[in-house]
Amino acid sequence: MKDLKFEQKRSLSRLEAADQLTALAAALRQGGDAELEVGLSKLSLRIPDDLRSEIEIEVGDGEIELEIEFKWPTAPTRTAPSQAVAGTKVAARRRKSAPAKPGRSSTGTNRSKSAKRSATKTP
Repeated sequence: MKDLKFEQKRSLSRLEAADQLTALAAALRQGGDAELEVGLSKLSLRIPDDLRSEIEIEVGDGEIELEIEFKWPTAPTRTAPSQAVAGTKVAARRRKSAPAKPGRSSTGTNRSKSAKRSATKTP
């Protein structure tokens, strides 16, 4: 069962259809909570930054049917990692792939075993 379903069927002029699409486009561009006029009422929708779309065109029986569908989850979604975090990962990969300086190992394996043991012993 759906949480909510609204469906409206009516005849429109080309200009009225364009006005509806323009209002929908403005709501999509604005994002956040957007209000759309639907008949005599207003519908308030939370529109996220990312959504899925489907466009379907059917031609047959002397008619053309054009459906434009947008979908998004009702619950907030996770955001992508910030550029700073992504940049840190790239820098870390570069450090790993960079050639080691002469006389030094990039993994720290040149330390002697006795130095490692003395560093872990407690007095």
